Amino acid sequence: MFDFFANIFGYLLQFLYQVVNNYGVAIILFTVIIKLLLLPLSIKQQRTMKKSTELQEKMKVIQFKYKSDPEKMNQEMMNLYKSENMSPFSGCLTAIIQLLLLLSIFYLVRSPLTYMEKIPQDSISNYVTQLQENGKAVSQVYPEIDLIRESNWLKEQNPDDPNVEKLNLQMNFLGLDLSKVPQQNMTDYTVYIIPVLYILSSFVSIKMTTAMQAKKNKQQKEEKEAKDIKIDGTTGKELVPQEEENNEMDAVMQTNKMMSWMMPIMSISIAFIAPLGLALYWLISNILMIAERLILDKVIK
Repeated sequence: MFDFFANIFGYLLQFLYQVVNNYGVAIILFTVIIKLLLLPLSIKQQRTMKKSTELQEKMKVIQFKYKSDPEKMNQEMMNLYKSENMSPFSGCLTAIIQLLLLLSIFYLVRSPLTYMEKIPQDSISNYVTQLQENGKAVSQVYPEIDLIRESNWLKEQNPDDPNVEKLNLQMNFLGLDLSKVPQQNMTDYTVYIIPVLYILSSFVSIKMTTAMQAKKNKQQKEEKEAKDIKIDGTTGKELVPQEEENNEMDAVMQTNKMMSWMMPIMSISIAFIAPLGLALYWLISNILMIAERLILDKVIK
């Protein structure tokens, strides 16, 4: 499946590369287009998050009221979701799409000659064999990146091969070689620039998300303190004990915090063992995501 989507993304990236003739600029434009295509999903996700926040109070009431009857509690929870036209699994779709993008684009930047340039595997294997027979190092993980670096030499060896022209991709972007892998070039300080910027953008994104969630929690608490919860026509007593509610809130916040760190940590780990083109995609994607969240948070009420 990842191979399938990497192949589709390759057509788009190849088109952009033909327009701008620079791999880095093509990656940036590619990221912007992907973000625009996913914008309706982002808007839906933001609305779902806001609606879920509003449902938290009703869910707490159901959980406390039927805590001794799990079957009845689950039934009432499903009825609540149905009445509010929501699904308990609505947040899973976004996570699945993020994972799909993560791995598909990793395939794409790892093998740009296969997915972007559409060079047959037989030709790629032949080029790799030529390099190995002439004592040139070829990575087992990223052989196509080495073919791009040795494109001039391969062109001399295969003057009549029409596919060899496709090896010469313009990987230089603002003085950075996007074909380099940080793990393989640890003495070159330039390979750390994009990953470090990505780490900083991830930190900003996480802090922003945490601050937004804290603000929402504070607003909920103030709204709750401003009114009594009615129980069977009476007032003055909260249905859910404050201590239990605080424990639930702490657990939710801890879970959200863990989830918000999990994806960046996984991405950072991959960024140091993948070509810089992937880290550039994640960096631009993070910047666009920060802008998107700020705008949608103001627009969607």
